Amino acid sequence: MDTSKKEGQMKPDDLPEEKSTRRTFIKKLSIAAAAGSAGLVTGGCVGGDNTTEKLGLKWEEYFKKNYRMMTDKEKKETVTRLEKLAKLEDDLNIQMSTQEPREKVLFGYAFNISRCKGYMDCVEACVKENNLDRNSKTQYIRVFEMDSGQQDPTRGDGKYHHEVPVENKYYMGIQCFHCENAPCIKACPTKATWREPDGIVVVDYDWCIGCRYCMAACPYWGRRFNWGEPEVPKDEINTKQHYLGNRKRMKGVMEKCTFCVQRTRQGKLPACAEACPTGSRVFGNLLDPDSEIRYVLKHKKVFRFKEELGTDPKFWYFMD
Repeated sequence: MDTSKKEGQMKPDDLPEEKSTRRTFIKKLSIAAAAGSAGLVTGGCVGGDNTTEKLGLKWEEYFKKNYRMMTDKEKKETVTRLEKLAKLEDDLNIQMSTQEPREKVLFGYAFNISRCKGYMDCVEACVKENNLDRNSKTQYIRVFEMDSGQQDPTRGDGKYHHEVPVENKYYMGIQCFHCENAPCIKACPTKATWREPDGIVVVDYDWCIGCRYCMAACPYWGRRFNWGEPEVPKDEINTKQHYLGNRKRMKGVMEKCTFCVQRTRQGKLPACAEACPTGSRVFGNLLDPDSEIRYVLKHKKVFRFKEELGTDPKFWYFMD
C-alpha cells in the first residue's frame, strides 16, 4: 500500500464558482431587508425576542461561501454566527471548531469480524456523538448479522433485534469508507462534498441541494438524507461540534460518517471505536508506521468490501 503521497488535495477546478461581487451586494441588501421585515412582523416594535438579530444572522449565513473558499477570517465569522444562533434559538452554548487536518495524517479504519459480537454499542455512541435525528432513527453505522462463510452483507440481516451473539453467525459493520476515489464526490453537482487531506470525506451542508446523486453513487450505502427537520432532545445534544461534522443539519440535505472529525482531529478515537466493548474497531494514521492500523494491515489478512470497484476505501476487514 502506497501511503507516502499526500492525498485528498483539491485542484482549483474542483472548487465551486464564487460570484463575490454579486454575493456581497445581495448580502448587504438582505441584511437590511431582514431588519425591515422584522419590524413589519412585530408591528414596528422589536421587543426582547431578538427577532432582528436572528434574521440578520440567518441571512448572512444564507449567502456565505462554500467552506473551501472561505478565508480563516470568514470561517471564524460563520462559526460565531452559528454559535450565536444556537444560543438565540435553542438556548445552547455550543463550541464549534473549524480545526484543519494535521500534517502527515491519513486516517484509516480496520474492523475485526472475528471479535464483533453485534452488540451495537458503536451505533449508539455514534448517534449520540454526532447529533443524529432521533425521530427518523438515523444511523451512520449498520451492523449485519451474517452466516459463517458469507461475505455479502446484502444477504445478511441488518435489522436484527434479538439477543446476540448467535451461534454460527458473525457480524460485519458498514459505514462510509472514505474512499480515495469516492464516486459520491464525482456525482455531486454543487461540489458540496469532497475529500480532505487527512482522508475524511465531508459535506458542506449549506451547499448541498439534496439531489441525492451522491447517495445513489455510493456502493456502500454510506449516505443519509434528511427527509425532515432533524430532532435531538436538548439535553442530549453534543455541544462540542465541528463545522464539517456534527453541527446542526437541516431538512433536505445529505449527511454521513465523518470519522468523528470533531474528535479525531484532536487526537481522539471516533466514538464508535471508543465505545466498542470487544476491541473490534481499529482506527489510526496510515502514515504512521508505528500505528495500530499499520500493524493490522501488515500482519493480518485483510480485505476490502467491493474492492473490485476501484474506489480504494480506507476501511479494511480482518480476522484474528
